[in-house]
Amino acid sequence: MQLNFPHLPEVTSVFSQFALHERLLKAVAELKFVEPTPVQAAAIPLALQGRDLRVTAQTGSGKTAAFVLPLLNRLVDLKGGRVEIRSLILLPTRELAQQTLKQVQLFSQFTYIKAGLVTGGEDFKEQAAMLRKVPDVLIGTPGRLLEQLNAGNLDLSHVQVLILDEADRMLDMGFAEDMERLCKECENREQTLLFSATTGGAALRDIIGKVLKDPEHLMLNSVSQLAEGTRQQIITADHDQHKEQIVQWLLANETFDKAIIFTNTRALADRIYGHLVAKEVKAFVLHGEKDQKDRKLAIERFKQGSSKVLVATDVAARGLDIDGLDLVINFDMPRSGDEYVHRVGRTGRAGGEGLAISLITHNDWNLMSSIERYLKQQFERRVIKEVKGTYTGPKKVKASGKAAGSKKKKIEKKTGDKKAAAKRKPTAKPKANAPLASADGLAPLKKRKPAAE
Repeated sequence: MQLNFPHLPEVTSVFSQFALHERLLKAVAELKFVEPTPVQAAAIPLALQGRDLRVTAQTGSGKTAAFVLPLLNRLVDLKGGRVEIRSLILLPTRELAQQTLKQVQLFSQFTYIKAGLVTGGEDFKEQAAMLRKVPDVLIGTPGRLLEQLNAGNLDLSHVQVLILDEADRMLDMGFAEDMERLCKECENREQTLLFSATTGGAALRDIIGKVLKDPEHLMLNSVSQLAEGTRQQIITADHDQHKEQIVQWLLANETFDKAIIFTNTRALADRIYGHLVAKEVKAFVLHGEKDQKDRKLAIERFKQGSSKVLVATDVAARGLDIDGLDLVINFDMPRSGDEYVHRVGRTGRAGGEGLAISLITHNDWNLMSSIERYLKQQFERRVIKEVKGTYTGPKKVKASGKAAGSKKKKIEKKTGDKKAAAKRKPTAKPKANAPLASADGLAPLKKRKPAAE
């Protein structure tokens, strides 16, 4: 069953309306939470009923509290000593796991509930010692959890509640088999909650079919919310070097507290970062090849404001919740409308204003146009005189908004001397065993290596 919540229900206009334990409500008040976000208003009542949920909501929508509060409410009155792990929260990255641990600790500060963290990049033996103390809530990333499981340090057979956060990103990062294995280890669970920032594809549907039982599907990734607090603009550019000039101008002239520049590859992220540093711009770069210490430092400095600019790929930045982010620059256009929503939805939060700027060359135009159709809105076209280029968009556009291409004229082949043609040798002989067609009768497919993020 799929439910959409475009508006916050009046009955849950304040947290006190939820059937939460008084100790949790005290923590909510201490943290100055007053009105639930749409995802909290929709998910918390159903989760408190014990329903399996599939929730589609972007980062920064308050989804962490939407699953943490019902989980803690279930655990707060459980009797008996701490002899088994009662819940597991599975996340794609260390940073997101650390943020979630902090949220669990804040909401459980007036209870006896204990939480533990198991991620890569931390001491294995110290984690094993923590697991022997049996935390009520275990938070971790798939790889390190499986390492502890295979070492005999982890027992998940008594887990009552399993939560998969950023499930789509875990699949994008290649954790499908790890996720399935961990879910099977929690086979005695009573409830499963799955959260994703996008609607995902076949892989997400597959994992949903395997781990959720008769789930409610809450769709709260409201595209229309982007227009409320965030201006969305495009600036045309001639090439990548021209894009870099535009970025330099924007960082020097726009008023902002924090900015993220998104690229689709690690190599480009490093290059832009290097150019910014050369221009004495305080910036950090975040992508999958950075080691744990560098990633921690970059995120902490950026959050604290000692660095105002972060250059990042989607995978590395996934799940980061940054307060005060008011400028997003898409150096590369995201590959889908969902990914665009995820990037741009980081700005203009909590009633603030944000600015999202996408830099568009002729190669980006059709993708940008597709995203406009997905959002059902047109981006503001912006021209900066100081860095104006020659490309201003396609000469002709189709009704869809995509560039109208000109048909190439067929070139007639001239017939030469037949004898000379007969003497010509083929440049390469086809392999004897090479199939002329695949099993479906079409030309054989060649795998294309994706660009590294």
